[in-house]
Amino acid sequence: MSTIDLGGVVVATALAFKEDASAPAGLAVDYDRFGEHVDFLMANGCRGVGPNGSLGEYSSLTDDERRKVIQVAKEAVDGRGIVIAGVHGVGGHQARHWAELAAEDGADGVLLLPPTMYRANEGEVIAHYREVAKVGLPIMAYNNPFDTKVDLTPSLVAKLAEIPEVVAIKEFSGDVRRVYEIRELCDIDVIAGADDVLLEMMINGAVGWFAGYPNAFPKEAVELYDLLVAGKWQEAKALYEHLVPVFRWDSKTEFVQAIKLSMDICGNSYGGPTRPPRGELSAEQVAQVTADTERALAAIRGR
Repeated sequence: MSTIDLGGVVVATALAFKEDASAPAGLAVDYDRFGEHVDFLMANGCRGVGPNGSLGEYSSLTDDERRKVIQVAKEAVDGRGIVIAGVHGVGGHQARHWAELAAEDGADGVLLLPPTMYRANEGEVIAHYREVAKVGLPIMAYNNPFDTKVDLTPSLVAKLAEIPEVVAIKEFSGDVRRVYEIRELCDIDVIAGADDVLLEMMINGAVGWFAGYPNAFPKEAVELYDLLVAGKWQEAKALYEHLVPVFRWDSKTEFVQAIKLSMDICGNSYGGPTRPPRGELSAEQVAQVTADTERALAAIRGR
């Protein structure tokens, strides 16, 4: 049976780009900056990184870029934590291909959506996960019913948990009640997948955090997680209240652009532009993300 310790803050990493007229959309992956960012996250106590997720803009990458991102992440982590590679694909054969490459490149596990761009039924979802399980790496299933239109309900999660390689579920539905129901139905790690319900999910029994906004606030994120694990609810709540207004951007359509802007405002790591189809934030969105980020920074510095 596949096993992996997923406790801690595993950051779904943002990906840096640089201008290059010869690259797709005039933007080439900046592997040096990406590696520096991964090192920054690990130096601030994060448990690991999750490259090639939605936040890492995997769907806009070429095949060569997508593979090299995992290689750079593994090298930058340098044994200090874990690498959970996004292996999302339209079908099981595509996702299995990315899982096989991730295994070759040293990933410790994979993050896997149901089939993308297709509203699969329950049997098709289970077959999708069984196909990727053949690679042998631990699988964190990913429930994002907003993007995939497929809801991994607790009853379906229980069926997926019968696959030995499926060891965890990243829960992004926003329904914190599901933690209890999943734990009642099967023995699987529930991972908080949306930053703005972290406190509620951890109180209810989530054991890890697959995180977006810790790209910008890794030190504070680790402190928050550690307080929650220790059961120091009031101390955790006080810190969480400073961060949750900006954390809400993690659940919005423009979450990638927002998190990258917050990274640039915080100034410790480079966010930069996004590749199409993601466009620029509106002036109003820039103003709001800036205000939310600066308010969080001021509150943290004033503690």
